[in-house]
Amino acid sequence: METSLHSIRFPGESNEYRVARDALLQAELDLRKQVEKVAELRREMPVGGLLKEDYVFEQASIDPDSSDTGKKVRLSALFQEGKDSLLIYSFMYSPNMQRPCPSCTSILDGLNGAMPHVLQRVNFAVVAKSPIQRIQAFAQERGWQKLPLLSSAHNSFNTDYHGETANGGQNPVLNVFVKREGQIYHTYCTELLFAQRNPGQDPRHVDAFWPLWNLLDLTPEGRGTDWRPALTYDQA
Repeated sequence: METSLHSIRFPGESNEYRVARDALLQAELDLRKQVEKVAELRREMPVGGLLKEDYVFEQASIDPDSSDTGKKVRLSALFQEGKDSLLIYSFMYSPNMQRPCPSCTSILDGLNGAMPHVLQRVNFAVVAKSPIQRIQAFAQERGWQKLPLLSSAHNSFNTDYHGETANGGQNPVLNVFVKREGQIYHTYCTELLFAQRNPGQDPRHVDAFWPLWNLLDLTPEGRGTDWRPALTYDQA
């Protein structure tokens, strides 16, 4: 008889369940090793290209009545002292979209709560193509009070770093920049979005920081194939 991977048992479980669970646990152990291997490869990557230009954004203010809304800020100024990495999420909300992307909104709902922790280690910003007043109005609607929100309405950041296509289509990507010896370099993008995938398969390029799908994957029903987040839900 094979030795189990640990001694913990749960009420009423059968031997059949334990055998299957141990097989799954071994797969999870293998996955954990692979996840760390990928993270190690990511950390060992050389820096990419120099920042194309020191983009000028307009920023939102946490206080809706503040005169700081629309204040201009350069990408280089997003780096705080002692933190050499900058993550920028491209939020799918262009001027020709009536409402923002519900999936992006789901991601940002979670990141809003996590932001005080995130900012202890790295710099972070959310960039959308809409005018800053429109972004700020939606942020107030969602209760986003901790996300650093920027508008790229007057620069080419989105198209340069593939958060936007040449015809104005929006892509939900995360780009990472690093500062080395006073210079800013691009170092990472969630490029799984652009890689080949099986028919009907989501790119899963941002799943690492989107808890929703990881949580649903723990259930027998899984994430399913025909459900997506919505901006609002009917109250039961």
